[in-house]
Amino acid sequence: MGFQKFLKSIPKSTASDRTSLLPLALRTIDSSLGTTTDLTPVAQNQLNQLIETHLKSSFTAKDFLSFLKNRIHYHPILTNLDFYLFNYAASVDSFRHDHTTFEWMVRTLAITHRLQYLTTLLQFISSNPCPCADGIFSCPKTEPIYRFAINAYCKVCRFDDALLAFDTMRRLIDGKPDVAVCNIIIHGFVKFKHFDKALEFYHRMIGERVKPDVITFNTLISGYCKNSQLGLALQMFKEMKTHGCSPNVVSFNTLIKWFLLDGKIEEGIGMAYEMTEMGWEISAVTCEILVDGLCRKGMVLKACDLLIDFSMKKVLPRTFDYSELIERLCREGNVVRATELVDELWRNGNLPSLIACTTLIEGLRITRKIDEAYKIMEKMLQECMLPDSVTFNCLLSDMCDAGRAKEANKMRLLGLNKGSDPDTVTYNILISGFKREGKKKESEALVEEMLDLGFIPDIATYNRLVDGQAKSKVYFLCTYYLQVEQTCMVAIH
Repeated sequence: MGFQKFLKSIPKSTASDRTSLLPLALRTIDSSLGTTTDLTPVAQNQLNQLIETHLKSSFTAKDFLSFLKNRIHYHPILTNLDFYLFNYAASVDSFRHDHTTFEWMVRTLAITHRLQYLTTLLQFISSNPCPCADGIFSCPKTEPIYRFAINAYCKVCRFDDALLAFDTMRRLIDGKPDVAVCNIIIHGFVKFKHFDKALEFYHRMIGERVKPDVITFNTLISGYCKNSQLGLALQMFKEMKTHGCSPNVVSFNTLIKWFLLDGKIEEGIGMAYEMTEMGWEISAVTCEILVDGLCRKGMVLKACDLLIDFSMKKVLPRTFDYSELIERLCREGNVVRATELVDELWRNGNLPSLIACTTLIEGLRITRKIDEAYKIMEKMLQECMLPDSVTFNCLLSDMCDAGRAKEANKMRLLGLNKGSDPDTVTYNILISGFKREGKKKESEALVEEMLDLGFIPDIATYNRLVDGQAKSKVYFLCTYYLQVEQTCMVAIH
């Protein structure tokens, strides 16, 4: 049967049923609903030429799949005709679809959200199984094909179609369905707040001797928690062991989060310690859940104590960034506790992030705790944690204002050795500091260093830095360069 004849054999729809989907008056409507596809002569001619050129008279499933992939899939006009071509191929007496064309078609329809065609396709597959199933065993690709379709249905809350596809798949495959397929359906029910149906399906899979895995239990635990049934969530957590399944980090994190949200602080913290006792490492996400949950309940200091205890027990993850906790402490005026926390964690090998250090230094500066800020900055530079220029210069300015220009310059040199580049503001702060302390030698040395680095653009700036005093070679050097520059400008003009 030719393709034109195949199209003509499909019953026609009324004009009011048709919707223009593509240029050139191409209309694609579901043939399973008693409608058809109308093509312009140009589009129909293109399709006929492609079929005659690229499909042999006795084409195979491999040939047809290549035709769909390479000739139809990216075609700007004919791409939506892939399912009609699939049906056309099925009508050819010498041709038979296999799992490769089934899989391609299912994935394409699911990804493009043509689920009405997908339902028709799955019915076709169940009635026309893959040639692999001609023997004793079913085609091994049947379950993955149906799983993809079931996932597509669950994503858009079409659970009747998903369950129908599951039941059909159940009849076609050998043995029990894989737990991954069941998890897709359970997750879909929980996501769309049909938790009673999720539990019903869970008991069905247990009855059919499908062994649940950790994903199954985590999904149900989350569902119980979202329905404010923490007791049943904990019971489900314990039920995991009876099915030979061990909880993972997600299991613990889910319970910890909801215990804290429900105000059950000790239970939440207890779950974290139980986690370590069972041999699981506390993750950065676990710490974020604990710290955020405690801070929301106004228990900031308890969060600090918990992190210190984790650090002392060597279970605090090095990837955890506690900068938000430092910021909260500083915002609440508890800079001393923030400093103690950073020192304690740092001592135990849990280095703070650059943001945490910067936040703490700013908090110390605001409260005029310059010594503590200096120590933090010094430790940062020793660890090659280079601060931003604003924070660095502000601390230098505070130190110079306190009459400690020598220590400030020492910090500049330490930063220079670690890769930090001072700018004009850095030098201006230090020069002003030394001048206020009457240390002209140190001030002039910095001016010469600035000159060598090209930070002094003109003689006026130089005179301002040295209080207008002509200083031997430096003064004449600046004057010389200024005269050269003026001579060049005159020559140009």
